Amino acid sequence: MNNLDGIVSLLIACIEIVLLVNLVVFADKNKLNFLVFFIVLLIAGYQVTEYLICGIGIKAPPMAYTAFAVISSLPPLSLLLVLTYLNIKFKPAPLIFLPAIFFVIYYAGVIDKFEVVKCTVLYAAYTYPLGTLYGAFYYLPIFISFFLLYRNLNNRSIPVKQTRLLIIGHYFLVVPVVASFILLLLNLPGLLSVIESILCKFAFGYVAVLGFFSLNNKNT
Repeated sequence: MNNLDGIVSLLIACIEIVLLVNLVVFADKNKLNFLVFFIVLLIAGYQVTEYLICGIGIKAPPMAYTAFAVISSLPPLSLLLVLTYLNIKFKPAPLIFLPAIFFVIYYAGVIDKFEVVKCTVLYAAYTYPLGTLYGAFYYLPIFISFFLLYRNLNNRSIPVKQTRLLIIGHYFLVVPVVASFILLLLNLPGLLSVIESILCKFAFGYVAVLGFFSLNNKNT
């Protein structure tokens, strides 16, 4: 094991935790900001888990499962943030969490199938069951969020600056996903085994944008 494996995850986790503390102290306490706080906490939690896997060397299947369980709620939480921000009334909103809940429960029964196959300074690679199906349910809320934000970019009933911030933030989530699909179509699946890890590194940009969004999101 390289002594620097996972060091980027540790660095990002430290920055995200510091950002979270600042947001909790200085940002207004409202529904949107509480969702931002939880998203930042979730992403920082994944980075800490990945450092424990690659930096400390705890590569047992339960730890790999923990990483997936932690990050599985990111897409539906991001979608809930967008729905709330756009004031879209969607009564069965809790249903958007059902795929994540299903996979967390299902994977709990097959933890021994999880394997950390590679660790580097930047990312970790995993193998796990139903990877393609998991990916489809994982990425769909991200694309829906992106579409909803773009469709409402010229909606003058909501702050245009804030909408643009969220769109910029979602670029950091969409780019690695689009890249993975292109690689799949080209029969070059090299990125696919590391996409969750790479996505969470790109999500650092998403977290930074959410920080600006939260600090400018006033109760007024």
